[in-house]
Amino acid sequence: MFAFTVKRILQALFVMLIISFLGFSIKHQFGDPIRDMVGIQVSVKDREILREEMGLNDPFMTQYVRFLKNAAHGDLGTSFFHKKPAMDVILAKAPATIELVFAASLIVMFVSIPAGIFAAINPKHWFSRITMGGSIVGVSIPVFLTAILMIYFFSITLEWFPSYGRGETVNLWGWHTGLLTIDGLMHLVMPAVALSSIMLPLFIRLIRSEMMEVLETEYIRFAYAKGLKKRRIRYVHAFKNTLLPVITVGGVQLGIMLAYTILTETVFQWGGLGFMFLESVERSDTTLLVAYIIFVGAIFVIVNTFVDIIYGLVNPTIRVSGRK
Repeated sequence: MFAFTVKRILQALFVMLIISFLGFSIKHQFGDPIRDMVGIQVSVKDREILREEMGLNDPFMTQYVRFLKNAAHGDLGTSFFHKKPAMDVILAKAPATIELVFAASLIVMFVSIPAGIFAAINPKHWFSRITMGGSIVGVSIPVFLTAILMIYFFSITLEWFPSYGRGETVNLWGWHTGLLTIDGLMHLVMPAVALSSIMLPLFIRLIRSEMMEVLETEYIRFAYAKGLKKRRIRYVHAFKNTLLPVITVGGVQLGIMLAYTILTETVFQWGGLGFMFLESVERSDTTLLVAYIIFVGAIFVIVNTFVDIIYGLVNPTIRVSGRK
């Protein structure tokens, strides 16, 4: 297991190196940072002097190595618009996005698992038919349309939930959270449900199909033949093996969910990383843009590496095949 873990960590570092290279290439080729910093009123001569002082005239690989050294210490540059380190801006916006993804993940987990298991055990039940039909509709509707429809019905028509913003937040050891206030939770409900609508139908169908396949295996039939209780066979033996592919897909889909926060946060004016990303594009803030790409890429790589390690613990055959 130690060799398997080290191998996955080395692979994660290699992927992060590629992400950093692509991100720095975008920064190096997109826009003129000197122009964005000083505007058009500064003379060309002064711009060249400033460019030389900042090392922008150095060869590409020299600048990239310097960028890696700074990134290793948490320095991803200074935002042109905010006039502060890009990581400080990202860390200030990250709590909003993390809480949104966390709430959406809880909805997906606590809805898809019981719904998928029930649909697998009772495929002809009316609830199973409605669930599977609804999952097809859910996959077909884009998240921004779901968000707009929710705002129309639950904010404008019924006036149950607020339509934009994070609401009241509490500073908890530097983490501005809305999970500890009623107003913050009310503002979180609709964005979290809209974001979960992307993955919820997929996981319901995945759990149902995997559970039905496991229930047809030989060891499940043997368990029935031994006289074990149906509840134990279904919810212990069958469900454990159903989770193996779900864990793998879940790690990948979490990264996709982070990407989809751009659309969700834009509709609900949720002040997180996705909304910040669009602002950095509009303002040509390349430093902040690249810092966002690297930060989200790091989260994606860390989560998937962690999922791989967990999968190796749950399924020892993965470790054996890895050594071979």
